[in-house]
Amino acid sequence: MAIQVGQKIPSATLKVPTADGIQDRTTDELFAGKKVVLFSVPGAFTPTCSAKHLPGFVQNAAAIQAKGVDSIICLAVNDAFVMGAWGKDQNVGDKVIMAADGNGEFAKALGLDFDGSRFGMGTRSQRFALVAQDGVVKHLAVEAPGKFEVSSAEAVLGKL
Repeated sequence: MAIQVGQKIPSATLKVPTADGIQDRTTDELFAGKKVVLFSVPGAFTPTCSAKHLPGFVQNAAAIQAKGVDSIICLAVNDAFVMGAWGKDQNVGDKVIMAADGNGEFAKALGLDFDGSRFGMGTRSQRFALVAQDGVVKHLAVEAPGKFEVSSAEAVLGKL
């Protein structure tokens, strides 16, 4: 069952590429005492993710932060090296934390994983966005398969 509004973000460890190398960051560390926007994509460098989803959050980072958001996190079931390369390719800088859920364990803990085997992708995360305050989900928008409507930066801005 997918996580719901009012529930706490599950504890997990993600890999985050930084200037100092790849670091383990726990969800407790990333969410505790903060207002966070987390959006998830099925895969780095995939068409909609690279053309619309991540760029929207990069372009709207200042407007999102102006609404009291402490950090914006991009999640994908990819390894941290791929997430780091994608962040560089998209000129993310420090606007978005690129978080790797390499084995899909966090996506599964959220109940938002899916089987992309028929596309040669294995287990992946559904496309979604959420807003959490101190680790508690305040807003959750999960896309229907193949859609990109409710999890965009603009849609999230409208909910902040």
